[in-house]
Amino acid sequence: MPGILIVEDEKTFREVLRISLLRRKYTVYEAADGKEAITHFKPALIDLVITDLIMPEEEGLNVIIKLKEIKPSVRIIAISGGGIAGPGSYLEVASALGADAVFSKPFPINKLLAAVEDLLKVEQER
Repeated sequence: MPGILIVEDEKTFREVLRISLLRRKYTVYEAADGKEAITHFKPALIDLVITDLIMPEEEGLNVIIKLKEIKPSVRIIAISGGGIAGPGSYLEVASALGADAVFSKPFPINKLLAAVEDLLKVEQER
């Protein structure tokens, strides 16, 4: 099964994502912040990354840039509640940096799972 890395500093939300993906039989890896994600990224094991954008240590925009440098083919879904400025500008920048899909929190989990499935199908067709 494809490997998915969840990068999310909110533990409860990360857990919801993990359980939802495991139910779909994906192999799931987790990182509590961007720094941990970059440090422990395993290109051979991870096909898709779901990353929050506003996190301590290393923001999600930097995660997108660095992981795309390491593995240009990695699929990325950016998620954000946006903080004070709102999610719009962060998500637009994430798309410009290479995120394949973006979601503004809160979002229906089934929409995210559908995006994961679609992006991994594209990857398998390559």
